[in-house]
Amino acid sequence: MPLINKTRKHSVVPGGSRDLSRLRVALTAFFALDGFVFAGWVVRIPAIKQQTDSSASALGLALLCVSAGAVVTMTLTGRLCRRYGSHPVTVVCAVLLSLSVSLPPLTHSAPALGAVLLVFGAAYGGINVAFNSAAVDLVAALRRPIMPSFHAAFSLGGMIGAGLGGLVSGALSPTRHLFGLTLIGLLVTAVAGRTLLRQEPPAPADRAPSPHPEPSPVAARRTGGRRGLVLVFGLIALCTAYGEGAMADWGALHLQQDLAASSGVAAAGYACFALAMTVGRATGTTLLERLGRARTVIVGGTVAAGGMLLGSLAPSVWAALLGFAVTGLGLANLFPVAVERAGVLTGPSGVAVASTLGYGGMLLGPPAIGFMADWFSLPAALTSVAALAAVAAAIGMSTRRTMGA
Repeated sequence: MPLINKTRKHSVVPGGSRDLSRLRVALTAFFALDGFVFAGWVVRIPAIKQQTDSSASALGLALLCVSAGAVVTMTLTGRLCRRYGSHPVTVVCAVLLSLSVSLPPLTHSAPALGAVLLVFGAAYGGINVAFNSAAVDLVAALRRPIMPSFHAAFSLGGMIGAGLGGLVSGALSPTRHLFGLTLIGLLVTAVAGRTLLRQEPPAPADRAPSPHPEPSPVAARRTGGRRGLVLVFGLIALCTAYGEGAMADWGALHLQQDLAASSGVAAAGYACFALAMTVGRATGTTLLERLGRARTVIVGGTVAAGGMLLGSLAPSVWAALLGFAVTGLGLANLFPVAVERAGVLTGPSGVAVASTLGYGGMLLGPPAIGFMADWFSLPAALTSVAALAAVAAAIGMSTRRTMGA
């Protein structure tokens, strides 16, 4: 009897598809909230720089604290999810993220700004691992490749947050704007968090623990192999995030500096990329159901490589904009697939590893492009995005059996 109860605990959530649908809506809300809050903070960075009277280098070090906090927390959140569950950890991190985004306007020096951004980065890294872990469980329970839809919500939330921030920047001070984000974040967390806290993470019956565990040498070999595959999928995430970071920081400069685009057209470069990525993720489930994961990664990496070669080497602004959009479409579903596969293999710890490598790629991209631009040229440096997209496609080709349909 105890064995039967234990097995039922790991079966699909009681209540069936209605409970799973509610869970999907709640997780989608948290993904969108994460993108919304982070983008709202980013658009106020110039005002915070002026308020703290920071030099460019001092501001850069303070902003590095966001990354430091995120990377450190990502490595720990997997363990917290295993111990306490991904749902409670998601809610706690969402509360911390919502509260900490209001702190930067209260600082008046670069060191103080760095300290509060360390907390903000910790919450940002934690919630990314936690809700991706929860999403992996839901994908497995539904038996549908819906992971891209969650990341589409993140992208859409970021676009709304950036757009709204731009609209209110002239009317509201950073303090009022970011405090408003805190209120919105706490409200969304209160509503969506109730669903997460009431339900345990779903898991299909075939993930239930076996009553006859494998001998330890066999289990050890399989565990080692899975960890190796997690690193491989993390490399796909790194290649994708490298391109996102490079496009965010260098795409507009390339259009303005190398192709003589106006400032307005140059700003539209990243908008084309981000919008295409959002559309690609919104349609990602249909794409995955038709092509499968391996083909999606192979085709996506190949398309992104071709698009970035066009975007970086095209002689005209409009051809470059087209290339940026094609790159966004190609990269759109690589990160969601990589994180989902890593989570299936080793649970929250796999999500943590893949997310950390992905975030590392986003950090690596902008400075790497800068160094290569000094050594060669900015267009030549941007072709590294195409090269890494091709690497992701090659990894998809070599792991197509493991990646699954």
